[in-house]
Amino acid sequence: MAIKNPSEAFIKLAEGLDESSVEKVLSRMTGKLPKRFLKEKLTKNEAIAIQLELEDELLQEWRENFVKAQTRAEKKSKDKV
Repeated sequence: MAIKNPSEAFIKLAEGLDESSVEKVLSRMTGKLPKRFLKEKLTKNEAIAIQLELEDELLQEWRENFVKAQTRAEKKSKDKV
């Protein structure tokens, strides 16, 4: 997945984080993102915003999959009765 530019909403969110939260977000960066940040191709706020946006996308995908799994489980339990 190519790293895209962060949206304004996530940049504002990154700017509002306290130092402890910044460290936590930076520690979760994987793939090409930490390399780009360390090579100074991204500012700290841009890197944090991209990470937050990626995590938000993953969370949305997880929620969709969880709902599908719950629906399948409910259907299976109804079929057994």
